[in-house]
This record gives sequence, structure tokens and C-alpha cells, in this order.
Amino acid sequence: MAQILVRDLDPELIERLESQARRHGRSLQGEVKAILEAAASYSMEEARQVAEQWRQRLAGQMVSESADLIREDRER
Repeated sequence: MAQILVRDLDPELIERLESQARRHGRSLQGEVKAILEAAASYSMEEARQVAEQWRQRLAGQMVSESADLIREDRER
């Protein structure tokens, strides 16, 4: 089976991954493998379909502009 090596990861990221792995009852390697498998599970066409489903689901609903919300938060 193929292997990969990822260099220069932030130590805080490693701590978060280790904590997540413990919660899921996995080794660090098992957790990273599960994350990569989940991230690569959708093809671009499937991702487009999911995005379209969300667009249809949210159509006509009032949503806040995120930039406005961030600006408001900064002004506090």
C-alpha cells in the first residue's frame, strides 16, 4: 500500500488530531487516514450536486451577508 509523508505540521494541529483520534478510539495514523478518506470521498460532480441541493434548499430564505456580520463584530 502507498505511503505519504507530510512535513512541517504545526504542533498544535498534531495535538488536535491526537485528541480527535482518542475520542474516536483510533491511532493518530488511523485518524488521519479516516480524515483523508472522507475528504476524498466526493467526486467534483458529487460535490456540485450537493452544493446545488443546498442552493435549492436555501432558495428564497433570508440569509445574512457574512461580511456585514464580521464588520459588525469588529465594531463592538
